[in-house]
Amino acid sequence: MKLIKWTPFDTIDRFFDETFPVLALPKVSGDMAVDVYDDKDNVYAEMNLAGIDPEKVDISVEENYLKVTGSREEKEEKKEKNYYTKEIRTGSFERTIRLPFAVEKNKSQAEYKNGQLKIILPKKQEEKSEKIKIKVA
Repeated sequence: MKLIKWTPFDTIDRFFDETFPVLALPKVSGDMAVDVYDDKDNVYAEMNLAGIDPEKVDISVEENYLKVTGSREEKEEKKEKNYYTKEIRTGSFERTIRLPFAVEKNKSQAEYKNGQLKIILPKKQEEKSEKIKIKVA
């Protein structure tokens, strides 16, 4: 017997998504949560990507958006196992985050350690405006 995860609010979510698409909030599963913070020089984004091969993760910065895409391979199910719940998601994923500052995308770095992805995005230095003196004739 195959068990299906009970999600009582899916019907309500689907109704609002179809009726009011502008109000639809992005769906974020627990393992796709992102922490974004900054210091004086950089913007940081951290994600838990346990069980994902870092070679299958793509990171891009377009305008003021950080985009992380990848895939988690599905393990072959063994017929001897009788699953009671099967909640570990597999397949492809995509997460787009609006960045709070303009960043130097060509100088960005990413580190993957112990299932934790950390992206370091240097802030773009603001161009200082010059004062112009007006001569009065």
